[in-house]
Amino acid sequence: MRDPSLPLSEALRRGDGSELGRSTTRPLERDSSAKTSVSESEPIADRITRVQWDLSNLESFYKIPFSPTGYDRLQKFFDDELKALEHAPFEEYDQNGKVDYLLLKNYLRHGLLQLQDDAEKDQQVLAFLGGFFPVRLARMIEARRKVADPDGKQAAAALTELMGHISMVKDRVVNKKETATPPIARRATKLLAELQALLQEWYAFYKDYDPLFTWWISDPYPKIDTALADLSDTVKKIVLGLESSDQDTIIGEPIGRVGILDALEYEMIPYTPEQLIDIGQKEYAWCETEMQKAASELGFQHWRAALEHVKNQYVPPGQQPLLVRALTQEATSYVKTHDLATVPPVCEETIQTFMMSPQDQKMNPFFLGGNSIIVSYPTSTMSHEDKLMSMRGNNKHFARATVFHEMIPGHHLHMHYMSRVRPYRQMFMTPFCIEGWAFYWEMLLWDKPSWEKTSENRIGMLFWRMHRCARIVFSLRYHLGEMSAQECVELLVNWVGHERATAEGEVRRSVMGEYGPLYQAGYMLGGLQLYALRKKVVDGLGVKEKDFHDAFLNANQMPVELFRALVSGQPLSGDFKTQWKFYEEIGR
Repeated sequence: MRDPSLPLSEALRRGDGSELGRSTTRPLERDSSAKTSVSESEPIADRITRVQWDLSNLESFYKIPFSPTGYDRLQKFFDDELKALEHAPFEEYDQNGKVDYLLLKNYLRHGLLQLQDDAEKDQQVLAFLGGFFPVRLARMIEARRKVADPDGKQAAAALTELMGHISMVKDRVVNKKETATPPIARRATKLLAELQALLQEWYAFYKDYDPLFTWWISDPYPKIDTALADLSDTVKKIVLGLESSDQDTIIGEPIGRVGILDALEYEMIPYTPEQLIDIGQKEYAWCETEMQKAASELGFQHWRAALEHVKNQYVPPGQQPLLVRALTQEATSYVKTHDLATVPPVCEETIQTFMMSPQDQKMNPFFLGGNSIIVSYPTSTMSHEDKLMSMRGNNKHFARATVFHEMIPGHHLHMHYMSRVRPYRQMFMTPFCIEGWAFYWEMLLWDKPSWEKTSENRIGMLFWRMHRCARIVFSLRYHLGEMSAQECVELLVNWVGHERATAEGEVRRSVMGEYGPLYQAGYMLGGLQLYALRKKVVDGLGVKEKDFHDAFLNANQMPVELFRALVSGQPLSGDFKTQWKFYEEIGR
């Protein structure tokens, strides 16, 4: 682990090994009395909004791959904001203000840890790439961003020199003198692509606007642009064993047990990864029992045979949007008729439906929802086998459970409120909240006799519930290093009954998409948190169900344990630590 007392850029400099890689800036000076220029009495909601925009601006300006200056500046930002927050009048805040304080403190601490982790991984990438040319290119891009006085002759000489370094790195990779683990190699290709895009922007800034500069770099720039792309393709082919057009192989970046524990602390989940895997397995066993009951009602001896029966109940090509529309209306009408939550008219009125492209279905084989619903279904361009798998994976009964998860009362309703009530809390987006809410409704509607369910409907609901159980198990075991990506695919096929193509898409989305390591576990675990809290507040204290749901919608985004503090009036301190063992309260 990196010494946290050192500036983050030091990790990168140590991997550079060149004079050009050294920073010209001095290490950050740590002044324990340092404060931001903003008043200590700054309202906490305004402080969060300011931090959000300041960080967005700084990341946009400084976050250049392999930039020591950028890492130093972002580290200083997190350090300064955390020090300033210590002087905030926590005891003077109301309960919402105290929750906001804890949200911001948690966010800043996690951001600093994430920055340190990125610096350590980038150091490994730098060592793999030889260290010299990435840092030099980063400095050239930084100089352009600061509108430094350009010198075309010097830039042309630098690009020509760096071409030689890139060529040497490529040769060493080809001859296998430079090697890296698959996660580091994949990260290298990603960072090379970012560096190439930023260098393209660097070139476009000067091209033709500065004729003399353009004259000097017109020959070396296209060559180095090609060389960067070629190096990335070489790493993919030699180190990762992929062709440049390969979009099917799944390569992720396991974070290890320490990384999972850090992420759980940020999400305020007081369980170990092993305990959460045990919860996933227990919930799966419950689902399997219920699945067998439904299968028996349909005359099948085993639930897998009943699942095959359900999968083949899909609508003909061209009819899926009409099915989705009808199911959306059914779910919305149910929530309003039974007075379960406040549904604003504009929320209901403005649901939009789109179709997902065949390419996007490789990453998202099922529906996506939120502001709109994006429907996965086969197109005429797909192979016969892929068409059948897509139709079976998006059959009528699976779709019925998906639509209320994605639209009303799930994501669409939630996101409508998020944009309008305490919108600054969207900065604290967490899967345990946003996905937990949508999955909570899967549990709640299962329990409600008034939500009519045929045996096939119940199998459709249970399929998704088993899917959430499997997500806990495979995602945590993958990040613990206990399962490969292919073993995760096999688990989804064998445990849940996924079509192989949809299982591959699910794992690809989980480990290669823009999701945190706990995102997939957050669906069921967040839902279980809300389910346990509802049991206490609604069933135990007699609070109206609609009031409980509206309180959640008006709270916006936060770890569910802090929502629990809001609705219970729990005393909070500035050094609040997670401790809620929610699963024990369900009494499963």
